[in-house]
Amino acid sequence: MELSESVMKGLQTLADPNVFDLKSFTIFMDVAFDSLDSSRGESVLGHPELRHFDQTTLKHCHTAATTFILEGVKQNADKSTISSCLEDVRFQNERVDTFYKSFQKHKKSLESLLSSTDTCPPHITDAEWRLEYCIKNSHVHKVNQPSYLISLNTERAGASSEINFSCTMDQLQDLVGKMKDAAKSLERAAQS
Repeated sequence: MELSESVMKGLQTLADPNVFDLKSFTIFMDVAFDSLDSSRGESVLGHPELRHFDQTTLKHCHTAATTFILEGVKQNADKSTISSCLEDVRFQNERVDTFYKSFQKHKKSLESLLSSTDTCPPHITDAEWRLEYCIKNSHVHKVNQPSYLISLNTERAGASSEINFSCTMDQLQDLVGKMKDAAKSLERAAQS
């Protein structure tokens, strides 16, 4: 696995028995995994067994550990890959085993978490529109203004949904212009 220098330094600090004894390391790893696995997970900063540590060191180690954990889950790393990476930053075998047990315990739920954080926008499958003409508003003032009711049918991961909105002629023209610009940019990117 490719790790940044900052992550490597944080893991090296975590591996150092002079900084984290085995008991503190085990507690730290449990709390780190729990903080990722649960929205109500306890922070390493607030854990009573870890309060005597420098807060900056804890934050740095927590960031490094969670980055390594998520990279491992993302890449579906096996024991040999994880062991190799951790041994490169001077983890002792006992600490590697402790880490890997926690990794295996939380792997499925972290895979679910990562798969639920989809950054892909929904795919538009259909669009419908209709013209609406507003004569008066709710305050009985004359408006005499057309507006468009737009309905976009979308699909994401097999689930369909509908997005509805209303816009004026100027807003609709602006939207169409932006869509054309986006299509041109996509065509240029595909040709490159």
